[in-house]
Amino acid sequence: MNTKLIIALAAAVLALGAAGVALSDHGREDDEREELGEAHGWWPQGRDVEPVTNATYKAECGGCHMAYPAGLLPADAWRRVMADLGNHYGDDASLDAATATEILSYLGANGADGSARLRSRAFAAVPIPGEAPPRITETRYFRGKHSEIPIRLVRDNPGVGSFSRCETCHQGAEQGRFNEDQVRIPGAGRWDD
Repeated sequence: MNTKLIIALAAAVLALGAAGVALSDHGREDDEREELGEAHGWWPQGRDVEPVTNATYKAECGGCHMAYPAGLLPADAWRRVMADLGNHYGDDASLDAATATEILSYLGANGADGSARLRSRAFAAVPIPGEAPPRITETRYFRGKHSEIPIRLVRDNPGVGSFSRCETCHQGAEQGRFNEDQVRIPGAGRWDD
């Protein structure tokens, strides 16, 4: 092989390697990677989950807890959550019929199983068994992503208290971003596994 060809091949390999590093989970914030990926058609509607877009859902459910993005559970799971609002995880979250119908319609239409977003699809990958209202924290994907976090940093942490309080650690949760680059655990700081 001639020297110029070897140099050109080496430069090409280095350039591809640099591009791979730029797109890896290290060095770029999630929103920058998402914009870059969308601009180049690498993932059609982003990697994370669609933020909440329904004002009624945000107001009614977000009045007591974070209005979880619909893409964190499949449509059937949302139907189970909405089926008995009189006993909503131990609380009475009853709604009038029209409001409940609107919210259920929104959640069903935007559930994880119908999403093109990669993280939402991961939440829908394994069905949630049982008849009881499902919990996002009990999905296989959630448990896998949080398995290395010591309980003391969550349940025993007065700044967090529960794995269901996503917004306390995930700085971009309200915008549908759950990338670990944006995790800051109260009292413990940035989390990096």
